[in-house]
Amino acid sequence: MKSIGILGGTFDPIHNGHLYIAQEALNAFNLDKVIFVPGGNPPHKRDKNITSPSIRYELVKMAIREYPEFSISDYEINKKGYSYTYETLEHFKEKEENAQIYFITGADCLMHIYEWKNVHSILKLCNFVVFNRPGYSREEILKQKLKVENQYKKEILLLDLLNIEISSSYIRDKIKAGVNMEYFMPPAVYNTIITLKLYS
Repeated sequence: MKSIGILGGTFDPIHNGHLYIAQEALNAFNLDKVIFVPGGNPPHKRDKNITSPSIRYELVKMAIREYPEFSISDYEINKKGYSYTYETLEHFKEKEENAQIYFITGADCLMHIYEWKNVHSILKLCNFVVFNRPGYSREEILKQKLKVENQYKKEILLLDLLNIEISSSYIRDKIKAGVNMEYFMPPAVYNTIITLKLYS
């Protein structure tokens, strides 16, 4: 049986931290591949100014092209209306027949999981993998993990990562301020951002 990781996100822009997360998940859970799913219209970011889906999609494509175990899906980008996780998981469950799906997300999502639509379906459709993020102690994460597991009778898997203080919002702010951020992402991604004057 195949094991497939799903790594969703706005990826505005994608950076080396995202690639690190995908590679660590691939190794830790012996995945056959990790699919990057750029969000089209995420409901939790409806008030934010997000770079166009087509540009974000192309940047992710550039970032992963040298990694054969990574692929990209335009499912959420092409979907009409808001992108809900349970619908994305239903899509991949149907598309990747008989595959074990591992949904990879950050500790912040675990902390706010009760705000998500159809949590029960989400946990039923996948192995829910949570990686640590700056701002959340291991004690907090374990406490919430236990709470969710007890309520939904489903194990939450932990992915231990180095705490890398890097985020897309940090990169956007620095580029806007004229700071060179080429070491935070693949060269093709950074060059495209500069050429298109994104975030500046």
